[in-house]
Amino acid sequence: MAKRSTHRRIQGRIAGRTGRREVPIKGRRRLDVKKGHRATEIERSGSRAGIQKSLSRLKTQKGVKRELLVPQKDLSKAKEIAQKKDMTVLIQNLSRSRRRIVKRSR
Repeated sequence: MAKRSTHRRIQGRIAGRTGRREVPIKGRRRLDVKKGHRATEIERSGSRAGIQKSLSRLKTQKGVKRELLVPQKDLSKAKEIAQKKDMTVLIQNLSRSRRRIVKRSR
């Protein structure tokens, strides 16, 4: 699926000079950005299905910090979905000024 220019611009901002964009993962899928010990997915659509797919791509990453970027209006929706998936993830708005932390229940 083609990425919009705004999506690519956000990817570049997060990846910086040392990060990788569109990293291949298992199941013929791609992770948006991987930089050091941080895996980042960007989901701009705000749909529940899109957020769930992004979280499933992040769930494949072991031993790294997982980060999901969504529009600010979708922060609580993304937090609710992550809690149902029972995973540890940092959810932030696109400018990274607001955050929600979801911890896995043990």
